[in-house]
Amino acid sequence: MSVTVRVPTTLRTLTSGASEVPVDGGTVGEVLSNLEAKHPGFQERLLDGDGALRRFVNLFVADDDVRFLQGLDTPVPDGETVSIIPAVAGG
Repeated sequence: MSVTVRVPTTLRTLTSGASEVPVDGGTVGEVLSNLEAKHPGFQERLLDGDGALRRFVNLFVADDDVRFLQGLDTPVPDGETVSIIPAVAGG
């Protein structure tokens, strides 16, 4: 299953500047594993030492935050978009 991953500006150095990259995977976890295989460096920035999504990273499948779905086990339909959104703090 091919999906599109939207990459934030801060991580585009890993994709040679591309804002979107095609990746295969049926779940968010598979998409991230395949993203790491094609563009090394994502895993250490998105996942903690236990393999869980870091607190300051938000992942969306379409418009749905995976934290409120099934986390890394969230299904990703063929042709869907996965967006990586870094958390922003400030005042």
